[in-house]
Amino acid sequence: MEIIFAIIFIFSLLILITLHEFGHFILAKKFGVKVEEFGIGIPPRIFGKKIGETVYSLNLLPLGGFVKILGEEERVDDPRSFNKKPVWQRASILLAGCLSFWIISAILLSVVMNFGVPRAVSDDFNQGSLPAKVQIIAVAPRSPAEETGLRAGDIIKEVIINGSKFEIQKVKEIIDLTEANKGEEIILTIERGREVFEANLIPRISPPEGEGPIGVALTRRIIESYPWYQAPFKGISATGDLTVLTIQGWFGVLKNLFQGLPIKVVILGPIGATKEAAKIGQLGISYFLQFIAMVAVSVGLFNLLPIPALDGGRLLFLVIEKIKKEPISQRLEQKINSFFFILLIALIIWISAKEIISLF
Repeated sequence: MEIIFAIIFIFSLLILITLHEFGHFILAKKFGVKVEEFGIGIPPRIFGKKIGETVYSLNLLPLGGFVKILGEEERVDDPRSFNKKPVWQRASILLAGCLSFWIISAILLSVVMNFGVPRAVSDDFNQGSLPAKVQIIAVAPRSPAEETGLRAGDIIKEVIINGSKFEIQKVKEIIDLTEANKGEEIILTIERGREVFEANLIPRISPPEGEGPIGVALTRRIIESYPWYQAPFKGISATGDLTVLTIQGWFGVLKNLFQGLPIKVVILGPIGATKEAAKIGQLGISYFLQFIAMVAVSVGLFNLLPIPALDGGRLLFLVIEKIKKEPISQRLEQKINSFFFILLIALIIWISAKEIISLF
C-alpha cells in the first residue's frame, strides 16, 4: 500500500508543477507573449508536436514541467517577447503560476469537505449523530502491534478478552483495557478500509517509555462532511487557514532563531516527502489529499520568496525595475539567478542525500 501511495504522490507532484507552469502559459498567451514550448517532464524529449507557434512536448524525466517564453531568460527585440511587455503584465504572468498552487489546494480540500474530512476529537467530545472511532496513527518498531501486522490508519472496533467483547469508541478505553491485561492475550477487531479482521497480541508488561503496552499512538476521530454547495467555500476557507498556519510556522522558526531559542525544523526533500506521503496515505484518502494540499500551499509560498531563480525573485527584479524606471542589466540578472539556482540545486541534493542515508 505504501508503494502505491508513493507512486501516486510522485505523479501528484508532476501534476502540481505542470499546472503551475500552465498558469504562466495561460497568462502569457492572454497578453500576447510568444510561448515557444510547453513541456510535461524534463528533457530529453520523448515526443513533441507543434500546434500554431508552440511546441507541446512530453519529456523523459518525470520531475515537473516547463514553459519556454520568448524573452524571459534572454531579452530579445521583439514586440511579443516577455521583456517588451509592461511590468504589470510580466508580474501577472509570474503570479499566475503561483496562484495555481492555491487553486489546486482549494479544489482538493473542497473534495475532502464534500466526501468527509477526518477531525480529531477528545474523549469528552459529544459526537451527536457523528460516530466516533479510535484510529491508530503510528506503530512503534518491534512492538506487539507491529509484530501482529497492525498499521497506521487501522480502526480498532472492539477488544475481546476471555470471550467478552468491549466496543471501542474512546482512546481511554483501549488504554485501560491493555493496562489491565498486560501479559495476557487479547484480540482486537480491526477495520482496514473495507476489510474487518481480528488481531491477537499480548500487551507488554514493561514497555519502553512512551510506547504503551501494545506500542501504538491513537486518536479519536469523527468524519465531517458538507453538502456540495458548501464544500467549495469550506475548501477555500481551509486553504486560507492552511496558508496562515504555514506562514505563522515560518515566522515562529525565525523568531526562535533570532532569540537564540532551540528550534526544530523538519525540511523534507523529494524522497522525504514521498516517504511521508506513503505513510499518511495509509490513514485514508482524506488524509492523503490534505497532505497534497499542504504541499501545494507550502511550495506556492516558497516560490513567492524573494529569492532569485524563483518566481518571487523575478518579481523582486520587476519591483526594482519599476522603482528605477529601467531594468537591471541582463548580464547581472542572469549571474544572480544562476548563482541562486546552483545553491537551490545543491540544497536539494544535500537534503536528498541525507534522506537516502537515513533509509539504510
